[in-house]
Amino acid sequence: MLVLKCIVAATMSPFGDEAFYWLESRHPAWGYSDLPPLTAWLIWLGERVAGHGLLGMRWPFLVLGSALPWVMVAFGRWAFDARIGWQAGLLCLALPLAGTFGVMAMPDVPLTLAIAAALYALLRAMDENQLRDWVLLGIALAVAWLTHYRAAMAMLAGLLLLVFTSRGRAQWRRPGLWLALAVAALGLVPLIVSNWRQHGAGLAFQLVDRNPWSFHADALVQPLEQAIACTPMLYVALLWALWRSWRRRGEGTPWDLLAWTSLGFLVPYFVFGLFADDLRFRAHWPLPGYLPLLAALPALCREAGRGWRVVTVAGGVLGGMGTLLGLAYLALAASPQGVDMLAASKAFPTNFVGWRESAAQARTLLERKDAVLVADNFMLAAELEFQLGDRPVYSLDSTLNVKHGRAPQLAVWGRDEAGLRATHAGAPMLLVVSEVMREREKLARLGAICGSIQSPEFVTRSVLFDGRKSFAYYRGQVPAEPSPRIADPASCLFWRNAQASPRP
Repeated sequence: MLVLKCIVAATMSPFGDEAFYWLESRHPAWGYSDLPPLTAWLIWLGERVAGHGLLGMRWPFLVLGSALPWVMVAFGRWAFDARIGWQAGLLCLALPLAGTFGVMAMPDVPLTLAIAAALYALLRAMDENQLRDWVLLGIALAVAWLTHYRAAMAMLAGLLLLVFTSRGRAQWRRPGLWLALAVAALGLVPLIVSNWRQHGAGLAFQLVDRNPWSFHADALVQPLEQAIACTPMLYVALLWALWRSWRRRGEGTPWDLLAWTSLGFLVPYFVFGLFADDLRFRAHWPLPGYLPLLAALPALCREAGRGWRVVTVAGGVLGGMGTLLGLAYLALAASPQGVDMLAASKAFPTNFVGWRESAAQARTLLERKDAVLVADNFMLAAELEFQLGDRPVYSLDSTLNVKHGRAPQLAVWGRDEAGLRATHAGAPMLLVVSEVMREREKLARLGAICGSIQSPEFVTRSVLFDGRKSFAYYRGQVPAEPSPRIADPASCLFWRNAQASPRP
């Protein structure tokens, strides 16, 4: 599995958000407007060791992702025995959400590993009350806080266990628990500092800006999404394990921990999903809730009927095939021939392709006539800078920047329109515009570009993959002052040119 993941990681272009995390690594800080700092720190470390490039960026995440099954081996071994431990580790590889971990430099890799380590440490600490286990618990939770705001869900799951079980309530009298919480709180320091410096931009994005906080019925399909993400038979087996663990929670170790921590992730995420962000991919959010069940499932199969043993084995096999299919899809996305095969399908990997070609065209145009390089949104700017490596790329003030919580960070770096005008007013400018976007957003986004470049002249267009990706290039000058937006966006040069481009 590691060999397959290394091959994919070494060839596949960065995912859109992944490229921005790389850009954050070029500006080390206490935190950023979208995330705490650990993801960027890991990418920084990776490139300092292995140099700039795909593997340089991703190798720390490959290592961490490959460590997750081993943590589950240790968890299952302690909860039950060595045989269960190995079975839990194999089921972890078979779970597509976990088995593909590390291929991309994403925050969910260190976050999930940290939560798995915290579950293992808590299991040991509640059994033996050893100082080393409480310290490990605190360190793991601190790492989770350094990685993502969703570490709060791990704290909630642990709190449920410590409040609603007799064995959990006994832990409050142990000094080790308070030591663990004190160590965990250290992970909040960078998050607090970065939000203080950016006037709460990170918290505002995670808690307010990205979430509508209104009920949307389409989120009721979350169990179906989870069944697809986990593969259906393995998902059914895991839910059966949760039900059986819940019924045995009164028996004490390890069933109380298995039941409450799994439930503490899966149920709140489901409820949260009914009111939260419904525009971004989130099938990976409940993954930590399945981890304890990977150990519970083989243990429960020992005493179950033949039917559930068959379901579990078949689910593991099909889940492993799902993991391999996931890696195969990413391998296709990394291959020009594979992308051509996917171009006509709904599974076209939009966020992984076209970046090399767009950067190559920009490099050619800049060699003919040097200029300040500007992209129409944060994602394209980050992808271009990753591909070019040594040239800063500015971003226009797109609504996409606001929607993804990146606008405050671009302002801090001086990479937004205000920074562009302050540094390069009157300078020649090469603007790259990504023309493929949702039709309902197209007029507003392309119309908003008018006024962001002075005396624009259309240069060329790169149409890729049968029109699934299209980039237009314009020359002009950086305006000295912000220009008022035009009243009729349909009269804008950028909109008219985009309408003339081939459609997918």
